[in-house]
Amino acid sequence: MKVELVAIEWLRAHEETRPRKVRELAKITKKWGCYTKPLLVDRKSGAILDGHHRHAVGHILNLSRLPVVLFDYFEDDSITVEPWPNCGLETLSKQDIIDMSISDELYPPKTSRHTTSWKSPPIAESLERLAKLND
Repeated sequence: MKVELVAIEWLRAHEETRPRKVRELAKITKKWGCYTKPLLVDRKSGAILDGHHRHAVGHILNLSRLPVVLFDYFEDDSITVEPWPNCGLETLSKQDIIDMSISDELYPPKTSRHTTSWKSPPIAESLERLAKLND
């Protein structure tokens, strides 16, 4: 599984974040001086499937790039999506996620739950490197 660095502006959220959790994660990320887990992102649209809080932290820390694992969301059966219990939705499709990511709206926090048949690789991508435009 390949971790790549992509421009933070290219990434598109589909779900809101919890401000308190973002602040806590930003504090920890700054303390560690690195990102330890990549975001999961659709390679065609830039839709964030997992990692909305890490994306928000990137903006707080004025990073230019973020570490991601890219894949073809519609073609890859190793990742699935369903609504979180009690989120107000009975069903949620991959197309719903992409549509929301390209709209001007966002689902509330904890609306979509993506699962994969694989684990994200551990990383240690320095904040200094992520702040640079090119490496």
